[in-house]
Amino acid sequence: MTKYNDEILAAISDSDYKSLLGELRKSISGARISAARRINESVMQMYWSIGKSISERKMAEGYGAQVINRLSVDLKSEFPNMGFSARNLWDMKRFYERFSNADEKLRQLVAVLPWGHNLLLMNKLSSNDEMLYYAEEAVKLGWSRNVLLNYIKADAYNNSKNLPKQHNFDKVLPEHLQEQAGEILKSRYNLAFLEVSKPIKELELEKMLIEKIRYFILELGQGFSFIGNQYRLTLNDKEYFVDMLFFNRCTKSLVAIELKIGDFEPEYISKMAFYLSLLDKQAKMEDENPSIGIILCANKDKDEVEIALQTATAPIGVADYNFNFPDKKIKQLILEELKKQK
Repeated sequence: MTKYNDEILAAISDSDYKSLLGELRKSISGARISAARRINESVMQMYWSIGKSISERKMAEGYGAQVINRLSVDLKSEFPNMGFSARNLWDMKRFYERFSNADEKLRQLVAVLPWGHNLLLMNKLSSNDEMLYYAEEAVKLGWSRNVLLNYIKADAYNNSKNLPKQHNFDKVLPEHLQEQAGEILKSRYNLAFLEVSKPIKELELEKMLIEKIRYFILELGQGFSFIGNQYRLTLNDKEYFVDMLFFNRCTKSLVAIELKIGDFEPEYISKMAFYLSLLDKQAKMEDENPSIGIILCANKDKDEVEIALQTATAPIGVADYNFNFPDKKIKQLILEELKKQK
């Protein structure tokens, strides 16, 4: 380890130095990310331009193949390692033709996505609505290509449609916080990344989510940071444990998540409200907003949830989850697990 003169160390306190180092790291990381984004946007603009030039000359498989092959050889000779294979040149043509007449918002999104993401969108999807959904989520949440592929395979687009969100945020939160809280809650969470294929218990589900916490955070959405699982709270010498605790930067609040392998039960609301009250008293910082609760169940009855939330004074949302199995299969797994617990 490098040794520094005591006079140099005395010029700044240890906490100030760590703060300075953190600021510099943040600045450098931000600059690197920004530079990478600019480079990617330039590459996408170049690919778009190449695709446009090839398309306008009406190149097609067959007679155009010889021209494209010759272009590939000449371009790779002058610009090696820039992705000018014959196959990529055809994909650039397809890229331009696929999105040149698309909605402006979709064109803006594919312009900032990496090439691999765009190839995935073109190869796996057919409708513009689907492409817009996945492209927007990938840009907003920073999905890698593999994560994007998994969400497409899990049919996240169709799973997200026409499912109302159930919460009481509009009744118990300050007006300026209601919309933000609503944004961080989904109507359904897809846990397909766990690759569950047999009945599981709640603690097993929690353990699996912890092991793949990065993927779970991506599924939760924007702004989530993991604090811990089985988060300990105390009251009058009694201990209570929150299944999973997060902090959300968008709402500036703690977010408690309770996992249930079976159907929603009304008493889950009062239990969550109790946890949120303890969190506000024992864990919430002065400058943070009220803690928010999310109850994740395998199944929920819309009317039952609505009635249970009517008397709740703490901000609570209720959502279900699936493992990308057909509904009948999910219910079968749950019923088998419930029978084991009797």
